[in-house]
Amino acid sequence: MHQYKFCLADSLDKIFPGKPPKKRDHPLCAGSFAGERTAFQIAYTVDHDESHMLEEDLHFEIDGHPGISFHIFRAGLVPSAYPCSGLSDNDYLTREPGMFPDVLEPLPDGTARAVPGQWRALWIQVCVGQDMKPGDYPIEVSVRVKNGEVLWKKAAAFKVHGGKLPVQRLLHTEWLHADCLADHYRVPVFSEQHWEILRKFITLAAESGINMVLTPLFTPPMDTAVGGERTTVQLIEVERTKEGWRFGFSGLGRWISLCRECGMAWFEMAPLFTQWGARSAPKIIALENGRQRQVFGWDTRADGEEYQSFLLEFLPQLKVYLQEKGVLEHTWFHVSDEPGMNHIDSYRSAVLCMRRGLGDCRILDALSDFEFYRLGLAECPVVASDHLEPFLEAGVADLWTYYCCVQGVDVSNRFFAMPSRRNRILGVQLYLYRMQGFLQWGYNFYNTRFSLRHIDPFAVTDSGESFPSGDAFLVYPGPEGQPFSSIRLEVLRDAMEDLRALEALEQYTSREYVEELVRETAGMDLTFKEYPREHDFLFRLRKRVNGEISFMARKATDLHLLEALYQEYGL
Repeated sequence: MHQYKFCLADSLDKIFPGKPPKKRDHPLCAGSFAGERTAFQIAYTVDHDESHMLEEDLHFEIDGHPGISFHIFRAGLVPSAYPCSGLSDNDYLTREPGMFPDVLEPLPDGTARAVPGQWRALWIQVCVGQDMKPGDYPIEVSVRVKNGEVLWKKAAAFKVHGGKLPVQRLLHTEWLHADCLADHYRVPVFSEQHWEILRKFITLAAESGINMVLTPLFTPPMDTAVGGERTTVQLIEVERTKEGWRFGFSGLGRWISLCRECGMAWFEMAPLFTQWGARSAPKIIALENGRQRQVFGWDTRADGEEYQSFLLEFLPQLKVYLQEKGVLEHTWFHVSDEPGMNHIDSYRSAVLCMRRGLGDCRILDALSDFEFYRLGLAECPVVASDHLEPFLEAGVADLWTYYCCVQGVDVSNRFFAMPSRRNRILGVQLYLYRMQGFLQWGYNFYNTRFSLRHIDPFAVTDSGESFPSGDAFLVYPGPEGQPFSSIRLEVLRDAMEDLRALEALEQYTSREYVEELVRETAGMDLTFKEYPREHDFLFRLRKRVNGEISFMARKATDLHLLEALYQEYGL
């Protein structure tokens, strides 16, 4: 018999082929609430022997209470030629290119094969039923071979806490790139196949704590080379007539209905001006004299009379339509992504045009120069997490933050080469600084930088050595339009649940109480750049928070029962 080794690992471990993992006897120490989802890992390897190849399959089984379900995924390895840039710090797992555990491939039958001399891992998703009662429940993990022989068995304790988490308050968007899905699966844009693929990717996003979706009114003018173009994804039907412009909203209506069905609560309309300065119009296709043709694009001045007149016809009609669909109050608009101070004049012109067309609708943009806010051009700035200080000092209300490829020093991010705790700490930071929203540009960007060509994200994870691996996408395009999640997406989801848990405890106690609890557990004041770097901090924090919520919920239940008795007996 081959010499196998197995051990449990927690959800913040990254299991690399050439490095023995640390054994975690209690990988689920924080427990969970009814309706919540958590995870642990099983790491395994087999010693080298004289065999040319290993023929036997391993059958992994997880047993527990019927109210707790388990889903098994292989933590697959994907390559990174560019794991981090020169803008990095010492809190990386490695700076070397190589193979990284990331993609989560479903294993419905729990069958996997070991690779001699290398460590591999399975990701075990633990889903607690909505009606699960509080208590301690055993989980047993076992591994068998074909003849039924048990190679390894391990028991773990799992606590279901009393109480529940509130609905997510934070607005969270990870930009969905509809064109990349059509391009990768080679289906016509907005064909029935495309709509079904979109449904699957949007559903996974909604299940992962992402509650806002980028909506392509016109082809989003992001990460596109000047003079270049991306595959057309335009929901609005446009016709140029002698009397003016005519607009159709049926595509947008189907998009809204689909996203609602998938669980999306908020909509953000893609920018109506080009990225990095609002100097040009996005690509817009219109019916003219019986033919579809491009009527606006890179050669259209954003501040020109023709395009601004177009917007002033379009935006009021769009606003009315969104109001009729019942989503206007849950809609945000973008002007231009990441303008700099050298673009302030063109950005000002674009903002004024949109305000004329939209009135008091919400507008947000990713920008980090405080001057935009001081001049009143940015009603809702989405500020890079390493440039927040001036906005925080000014007491800007309802602030948003974002990170991307540049935020590789000190702050949270989700690059392959970063430890998962650096990804997950974001939830605590968003809570402590009362952030209204979080934005990241890459849910599924499967192009090189500037969209010069398409990539296979299973083989190229850095957009053609342009962005550190992990920046451009969180999900992988699996077979038949089925998205594969990633370790990074699951950990980010945990961050959103950390935030909700802190908010739940605040409902029972006070803001000051929760902030002090976090500070005491961390042994320090947390900022976006300073936070605990030890592996188990977040587990210790969640265990304590979960326990206090459970205690408070039990007290509230006892008090409610007591009040009911008093009422029943007239005491």
